[in-house]
Amino acid sequence: MELLTIGAFAKASRLSPKALRLYDELDLLPPARVDPDTGYRYYALAQLERARLVAWLRRLGMPLAEIRAVCALDAADAAREIRAYWARVEAETAVRRDLAAFLVEELTGESRGRHTTMLELRHAARSDRGHVRPANQDTVYAGRRLLAVADGCGPAGAPASHAAVAALRFLDEEEELAAGSVLNLLEDAVRGANEAVQDLARAAGEGGEESGTTLTALLWTGSKLALVHIGDSRAYLLRDGELFRITHDHSVVQSLIDEGRLTEEEAESHPQRALLLKALGTSGAPPVPDLRVRQARDGDRYLVCSDGLTRVVPDALIKELLAAGSDPEAVVRSLIGAADAAGGPDNVSCVVADVVTAARPSVPVG
Repeated sequence: MELLTIGAFAKASRLSPKALRLYDELDLLPPARVDPDTGYRYYALAQLERARLVAWLRRLGMPLAEIRAVCALDAADAAREIRAYWARVEAETAVRRDLAAFLVEELTGESRGRHTTMLELRHAARSDRGHVRPANQDTVYAGRRLLAVADGCGPAGAPASHAAVAALRFLDEEEELAAGSVLNLLEDAVRGANEAVQDLARAAGEGGEESGTTLTALLWTGSKLALVHIGDSRAYLLRDGELFRITHDHSVVQSLIDEGRLTEEEAESHPQRALLLKALGTSGAPPVPDLRVRQARDGDRYLVCSDGLTRVVPDALIKELLAAGSDPEAVVRSLIGAADAAGGPDNVSCVVADVVTAARPSVPVG
């Protein structure tokens, strides 16, 4: 067996000797032979393929623990794991990209013109038990600034969803909400909501089914909408006739779709369709919410809804119903009616909000 010195192997694999020593200590890439007298490491030519794979995965930014798992797989399974890892990176990058764009706008004033048109929200909200569930575990809220939907699960699902929304309602009373601090406010509020839901879950008793809730909310600052999202309730934006989903489901099925392991069609009948990766009140580390800020435009229409709507009403019909109605109350009724017409298998809650010009003149900025 031909052996290479650590220097020659480092050059051939494009890994530094220092990295090779670390990977030896971690049992990720142990040498083929270690001289008992000098401690010098020697590597076999056959180890180059694994070493190069490690080097490429490190360039992708994959953590060493995941690299060890990938290296232990056959080629097909390793390829699937790499695809899954990169799908997660792209999703996380998209969130950071939106935050970076928001910070650039705030620091440079790119979102402000010489005059700013005063905007306001006009909204309607409704919740329905559906035709199958014995009780409604959804909570829906629409106030002056806050629009929220929470979908509870487990024995304390209804009080859990109520507690989650209640923990955010103080934001509705704030007189001034600076866009630069609104994300911090939302993050703190969600932390309080998680603690409140956990207290309820503990009070419901141990040893049984776990209780928790999703939470998707929009907070109006006067010109922007801040989004906080945990779970598989959703928020949509209808702008210039086009529908955009502005949340990403925190569910097992969605992660499988992102990783290329499942198609949208297969997801519709997947047995784990209701299983969440993130929810408020569940055991373990506190969930990290998705936080974003969106610049509002006159004419925008937003929808916040529980999965009782999206599981049975396709996006194409949601778009049609959002575009057809001129009054938010009528649109909310039509959306819930569509879910009930599709069998109403779950509770369904909707908030529809229009961004409109306020009955006040433009004001100078700066």
